[in-house]
Amino acid sequence: MAVGRRTYTGPDMATSGSRPLPYDRPTDPGKRHSHALTDGPDRAAARAMLKAIGFTDDDLARPLVGVATSWIETMPCNFNQRRLAEFVKEGIRAGGGTPMEFNTIAISDGVSMGSEGMKASLVSREVIADSIELVVRGHLLDGLVCLVGCDKTIPGAGMALARLDVPGLVLYNGTIYPGTYKGRDLTVVSVFEAIGAYRAGTISLEELYDIESAACPGAGACGGQYTANTMSMVMEFLGLSPGGLNGIPAEDPTKDDAARRAGELAMTLVRHDIRPSHLVTRASLENAIAAIAATGGSTNGVLHLLALAHEFGLPLALDDFDTIAARTPIVADLHPGGRFTAAHLYDAGGVSLVMRELLKRDLLDGGQKTVDGRTIAKIAAAASETPGQQVVHSIDDPLKPTGGLAILHGSLAPDGCVVKLAGHERLHHRGPARVFDSETECFDAVKNRRIHEGDVVVIRYEGPVGGPGMQEMLSVTAALVGEGLGGSVALLTDGRFSGGTHGLMIGHVAPEAALGGPIAVVEEGDEIVIDVEARRLDLAVDDAVLAERRARWQAPPPRYGGGVMAKYAALVSSASDGAVTTGQRMAAAPRARGVSVVSEPSPITGG
Repeated sequence: MAVGRRTYTGPDMATSGSRPLPYDRPTDPGKRHSHALTDGPDRAAARAMLKAIGFTDDDLARPLVGVATSWIETMPCNFNQRRLAEFVKEGIRAGGGTPMEFNTIAISDGVSMGSEGMKASLVSREVIADSIELVVRGHLLDGLVCLVGCDKTIPGAGMALARLDVPGLVLYNGTIYPGTYKGRDLTVVSVFEAIGAYRAGTISLEELYDIESAACPGAGACGGQYTANTMSMVMEFLGLSPGGLNGIPAEDPTKDDAARRAGELAMTLVRHDIRPSHLVTRASLENAIAAIAATGGSTNGVLHLLALAHEFGLPLALDDFDTIAARTPIVADLHPGGRFTAAHLYDAGGVSLVMRELLKRDLLDGGQKTVDGRTIAKIAAAASETPGQQVVHSIDDPLKPTGGLAILHGSLAPDGCVVKLAGHERLHHRGPARVFDSETECFDAVKNRRIHEGDVVVIRYEGPVGGPGMQEMLSVTAALVGEGLGGSVALLTDGRFSGGTHGLMIGHVAPEAALGGPIAVVEEGDEIVIDVEARRLDLAVDDAVLAERRARWQAPPPRYGGGVMAKYAALVSSASDGAVTTGQRMAAAPRARGVSVVSEPSPITGG
């Protein structure tokens, strides 16, 4: 497209009189939705506006495919998307379509962590899904490629695809390469832990600065099996991303070609009307959970898969994660519990190695299809392992016999909570509660060395409603690890943790404090009992005492009186339901969805 002041001289201007006009062209079968936007004399005004920015009659005669990016200049995670979008568009044009690029937002968890800005992160997932949905519905696009990077852009894009059910896919712009310092690999989590080490006096201010300056060497999302790389892998196991393309690091020279191939593939999906609902099933959700468990992935995957299941109208419950993790060994030695980064996994042979090992024990449904036309089993069969790689273990010699997370219930979490078990966490802990009504209060206590061995740190009023936005606690957890307390204290919260968290850390405690959950009535010094083997989280306080505390408890005033944060707090559901903005506090029944066939009413237009 050329943009600028000009006189239109399209092919229909070559003759005079009864010359052929584009209105007479037969509609391309791939224009299942956009024909209502662009075709026929009644749509001349819309066509006039599109010609103003360089689209031609030939462009508008082809299927219109959205290219949704989340490029932003607030982080490295999404920084290469402007370039990748151009290659995606090349692929769409090569496949016979017309790309239309548009933006959505992103919030950097790593940058905003430990500040009030972190509360915007989970809220952004809903805004991302909503904005992609609105653009595609508003412009009747026939297909969609979503370029994603930082944490919430990935599930947000998947949720939008579920709602729209138009042919489309998700392409991750890639992981950052690890930094290096004194011969060891670094990620951004290394910096958070170095802050704690500096506060504990074990490293100098100069060394903290050197680690800060070395940890993040270029574009790409945070390098361990944190939330972004966990959700990138989830998209491949769900079938919404092409096998092997997500794992290519952001600054690998082959990433551009991967973007081009994604654009071409999107046109194949459009031509054959292959929709997300054809691919995402209950079995593929279970595959995705197994991927998280087998790689020690982020507990945020629990929230996001519950939300995706809701959007697809598929049944999925919190306890399903425990059932699947309990039967799934950890086979990938990845940060934060292990030794390697996502870039190392790519060098070792990629995600398909994990698929291959899990299929050896029938821990995946290998028959599930993906956007690239292959089944999970075919992708696994094509795995190419780098000789001598140490990242992915044989399932006959796993790192741990069970997966990287567990779901606990008990008097402190009647609706459940999530504990990460990717490293060498303790399975039992009993200690006095140290109670904080915000992450900021707690971080101040950690920074000033007021947390001691054996304590159970309780951070409350940071749930989906109370925060609002359920901010992550990496600043606190990393500082505890940096101070040398990671192996001797426990932490529980109605908020959530970064994928970079390790140690005995329990999040998503539900019901949350702002809604009167039991965590709201814990007092300083109460004894808390954590028994991961029994799947219990309990408060060792007499029932009569708890009843008296509940009787005098009052909900705190909302932290925001208006704007998007107040709107979110009014609409968001429990973490145990995925923190979706249904406007209902209890899990809604799965939405009915029609069989995706050409003759059904359009999911965009309703007709």
